[in-house]
Amino acid sequence: MTIPTRQVITPKDYSNITGKSERSGRNVLRDIRLKLKKQAHQPVVIAEFCEHMGMPQEVVEPFLRF
Repeated sequence: MTIPTRQVITPKDYSNITGKSERSGRNVLRDIRLKLKKQAHQPVVIAEFCEHMGMPQEVVEPFLRF
């Protein structure tokens, strides 16, 4: 059995990954949603975040708190 992992990025996750503020995280997630033509209530998943930031998913996943 595999351990379920979270697939959604939050502003707090952005802060943990980059060391920047949660406010910056909200702005980046908003920009990703605009770029992908998502509505405000639709979440940004790890793969979309990694593609936008140019970071490999293996680097991002350890920073995610479950």
